[in-house]
Amino acid sequence: MFAIQSLLKMTVRTTLLGLAVLSVAACSAVYRNHGYVPSEEELAGITVGVDTRDSVAESVGAPSSSGVLNNGGYYYVATRMRHYGPRKPQVVSRELVAISFDQSGVVRNVERYGMQDGQIVAFERRVTSSSVENKTFLRQLLGNLGNFNPSTALQQ
Repeated sequence: MFAIQSLLKMTVRTTLLGLAVLSVAACSAVYRNHGYVPSEEELAGITVGVDTRDSVAESVGAPSSSGVLNNGGYYYVATRMRHYGPRKPQVVSRELVAISFDQSGVVRNVERYGMQDGQIVAFERRVTSSSVENKTFLRQLLGNLGNFNPSTALQQ
């Protein structure tokens, strides 16, 4: 009887110790890196007034994003985020390299920015909303029955 109690105590202690170790490990920070920013050596290879869009993309790689217009710049963005347990992920660092071009596509300026240089810009994903949010599959299927026109289906 005494041997069973001591074995039970040892099993409970081992289980509690294992749970404590797992709970501490679960709360350790996990870091994730997103994006790419060229190194200082790669940026030193870009000559203002000489290099073009194609030579920049060839030497440092394709940009994370580019300007909307034809003469827009190249933007390289790298973000480091920390995930800590059940908490919301937190941005630890964000770095941006902006390469601007003139009208003829030649490099005009190379700039590097960090979080300490200004305001934090929240990236926003714009998603088109659908009109089927509150409709069941059957309602969607039956709702399309009256919209079918056989004459348009036969036309080429």
